[in-house]
Amino acid sequence: MTAGMTVLVTGASGFLGAEVTARLITAGHSVLALLHSNGDIVRNNGRTLKPRPGTLTRLAGDITRPALGLDAEQLRLAAGADRIVHCAGITDFGRPAQIYQDINVTGTENVLALAQAHGVPLVHVSTAYVCGERDGTAREDELDVGQRFGNDYEKSKLRAEVLVRGAAADGLPVAVVRPSIVTGDRRTGRVRDYKTMYPVVRLTTSGRVRTVPGNYDALLDLVPVDYVADLIVEAATRFEDARGRTLHATGGRAVTLRDLSDVLAEYPSFQVPRWIPPAVFSADALPDSERLYHERVISLYATYMRRRIHFDNTDTVAFSHRPAPTGGSPYLRRLLDHCLRSGYLGAAARRETAAASARPEGSHRP
Repeated sequence: MTAGMTVLVTGASGFLGAEVTARLITAGHSVLALLHSNGDIVRNNGRTLKPRPGTLTRLAGDITRPALGLDAEQLRLAAGADRIVHCAGITDFGRPAQIYQDINVTGTENVLALAQAHGVPLVHVSTAYVCGERDGTAREDELDVGQRFGNDYEKSKLRAEVLVRGAAADGLPVAVVRPSIVTGDRRTGRVRDYKTMYPVVRLTTSGRVRTVPGNYDALLDLVPVDYVADLIVEAATRFEDARGRTLHATGGRAVTLRDLSDVLAEYPSFQVPRWIPPAVFSADALPDSERLYHERVISLYATYMRRRIHFDNTDTVAFSHRPAPTGGSPYLRRLLDHCLRSGYLGAAARRETAAASARPEGSHRP
């Protein structure tokens, strides 16, 4: 492991970037934090990162611009980094295609240009869903296999990863980390940003959406944010072992929609949605208010509720010294418990059930 490195982290104030930044500093490294605005770096636990002097340097920049929009002095600092960890990107769904192109694709081009110009090894954060909309097993060594994509976000992340692989073929030292659906802390369930599947759960458990297209055996691979951040930092600090690898940062046992329904039924304040096979679902048959929610929110995530995809993580297990998450229903309960405590899903107490209390030894219910 390399000690005392200087690491340029793009997207350092983001959900993942903040945790990566904090871990690098705790491990004794200095971070050049590329920020689009000069705000605070807030961690997943809600606390503002307050590092020791000299361990964090904020760089005001923009990955969509050449040289990352840095001035001459900032560019000199970035060029002298020992590693680049590229976390920046837009992960919101339903945005115009050009935004994904500008941030996720052109932004990656600009990061690669800096890395190649100065020979700085790169850890690139992609997504496991570059696999596209298909069933079966997605392997870590696969990339473009002619897959169909569920949205422009996935398509842009594939284009970005193709660029990264091209740079690696030209000699740039590269490692890729592909998270699945990043959710709350594995022990507490706590989450800073209620994105990805959280809005779907909120609309369905409140009863505002009662009918959803989805396959009962569809797989939701929910991965804790702390595990993903740990793996990214491990790739950066053990780079010689990570170089050339693509690592699936996935959540252990995936949750099926049937698992989700069973767990939601344990909570007396929750409505449990009715899943309709996508082939026969019709948004036109929904009540007006429900159809509006479907168009604005549910439809953005519908692709994840019909895929029967399993992510192989053989290379990750061989590389990482950290235990992989166990996932499954116990982790899902921790996520929901936190959502209740925080008020995101209301304030009702969770009903204790035999299934809920039969947690693996050593698990934590906050």
